[in-house]
Amino acid sequence: MGFVVTAKWTAKQGEGEKVLAAIHQLLEPSRAEPGNRFYQPNRDPDDPDVFFFYEIYDDEAAYKAHGDSEHFKRWAFDEAIPLLETRERWFYRAID
Repeated sequence: MGFVVTAKWTAKQGEGEKVLAAIHQLLEPSRAEPGNRFYQPNRDPDDPDVFFFYEIYDDEAAYKAHGDSEHFKRWAFDEAIPLLETRERWFYRAID
């Protein structure tokens, strides 16, 4: 069974490029995490300040390890999240 996370990040007006740069830094190390099955950030084609993430982890512990990782702390918590107007997350369990 997978642990699924979706998230919507809305950058403060005009901060989308800086958020995108941080997301680029998160991409490869997040995909390389042992418990990560799928990690796909997306950008709204009509609003460059809006980002949508679709992520699948082996379990909730793997997701928590992602949030505790050095790359997430550096690029999400320190760089991107302070530039956000809103950050929303939803959690699911995959149906096997």
